[in-house]
Amino acid sequence: MKSPYLELPARNFWRSGVSDAHPLTVENLYRKKFDIQETDKIATAGSCFAQHVSNYLQKNGFSVMDVEPPPALLPEDSARAFGYKIYSARYGNIYTVRQLLQLARDALSGEVRETDVWEKDGRFYDALRPNIEEDGFDSVEETLALRRHHLTKVKELFEQVDIFIFTLGLTEAWVDKRNGRVYPTAPGTIAGDYDPEIYEFHNFGFQEIYDDFVEFYELLREQNKRVKIILTVSPVPLTATASDNHVLVATTYSKSVLRAVAGALSQEYRRIDYFPSYEMIASPWSKGFFYDANMRTVNAGGVASVMRVFFEQHSSKSADKETREGRGKGGRRARKKARVEARLAKTENRKRDKTQSEEDAVCEDVLLEAFAP
Repeated sequence: MKSPYLELPARNFWRSGVSDAHPLTVENLYRKKFDIQETDKIATAGSCFAQHVSNYLQKNGFSVMDVEPPPALLPEDSARAFGYKIYSARYGNIYTVRQLLQLARDALSGEVRETDVWEKDGRFYDALRPNIEEDGFDSVEETLALRRHHLTKVKELFEQVDIFIFTLGLTEAWVDKRNGRVYPTAPGTIAGDYDPEIYEFHNFGFQEIYDDFVEFYELLREQNKRVKIILTVSPVPLTATASDNHVLVATTYSKSVLRAVAGALSQEYRRIDYFPSYEMIASPWSKGFFYDANMRTVNAGGVASVMRVFFEQHSSKSADKETREGRGKGGRRARKKARVEARLAKTENRKRDKTQSEEDAVCEDVLLEAFAP
């Protein structure tokens, strides 16, 4: 008796591909759609988890762009606090695809708006990247001038990038009713004031997000025909939801929609690939092994495991050496060592306090926890 499942590989079956496989040593989870050359210029953007991807790429010898480096005299430990050296430009976290599309439109037009400047205690903030200056700017004019400079750098990035890696993070956003502008944080969280006559909550659906990304992709391709895109979905749950749902239900909706969009784009566009970091971290298979005690933030062992799978397909010379060692002689010892290191990381993460270390991701949405009852 013949069956279409008879000749399928082990990766196609739950028992051999998942239940019998250890999350730290899984194989064949991801197959690249295209190569990344050592000379390719890589740009990263997206929600907080994307910061880990950027850090690992740089440490493993890839050419990660930085079109807005920190001033020469700014101390290293202060650069990240001012929004530098986090992504390939100083745009901060881009949580929604509408925010990404908005940035592309702004960069290509060079247009800035006074309504995108929020005030707090006599200081002024760029509402589209409110976390880059903790104490704000002196005036609206200074805020807009620095935004114009930022947009010229983003346009430069779009023109030069070879591989654009974007992490989809949220479906929920706050929108200005007057002009449709979308912000990374709710007004009143970092700066500004919430006025229900001006701002409204919006939870994007599949078709909206899909159409937004297609438009972004077409705009990007108009500037740069060679660009390729790798999509990921952030495994970090929502800190809070403004919907009527329980935060667990809201998180499941958000991640499910984003995963569906990423999958559809990858299937329909040959120059768009999807990397399954979300599946590795957030699925029941990992048994929560890769989360901190708060069940939100991803621990060091989780990030390392995700990037190991990435580097098995996309290897620079340094990363390729580690991959060969893991597969060749002594590979069993290397995999055992990885399991031990992950367990140690999990133990250490349980002990650490709630303050962020220099290597932690910078996330505005964490501030929402302060509003919890």
